[in-house]
Amino acid sequence: MKLYRVRLTAEERVQLGELLSKGKAAARTLTHARILLKADEGLDGPRLTDEDIAEALDVNRSTVERVRIRCVEEGFDAALRPRPSRQLHPRKLDGVQEAHLVTLACSPAPKGRGRWSLRLLADKLVELEIVDDISHETVRQTLKKTNSSLG
Repeated sequence: MKLYRVRLTAEERVQLGELLSKGKAAARTLTHARILLKADEGLDGPRLTDEDIAEALDVNRSTVERVRIRCVEEGFDAALRPRPSRQLHPRKLDGVQEAHLVTLACSPAPKGRGRWSLRLLADKLVELEIVDDISHETVRQTLKKTNSSLG
């Protein structure tokens, strides 16, 4: 027995049909649109089971269930969009540390070097005790974000 029953209006079915016929949306959005159309229990809906939908669209049954639940609880449009990430990515460098990095990257390269490498910059930031630990990838991303370049 389904607790979350999708009942699309004629306008919503037309909107999903147009979305699918254009094919210009993200693959996940198109799959969710197909799921909603097949799960529709309205007057013109096919009323397929989650298992039948999953098999027809080559997705997991839990995906079908999540799309149905989201459509009922959060609305038609929310069911088409991906959920925003719940992961928090704390910043590795604050503004002052970023400023030190950019200043260092713009300074003359160490003796015997033609220019700063990402690893040299990371090591120097640790040596100067600006940060406790930092990877060359974080240095690269920070310089890219601040539109700074090496050399």
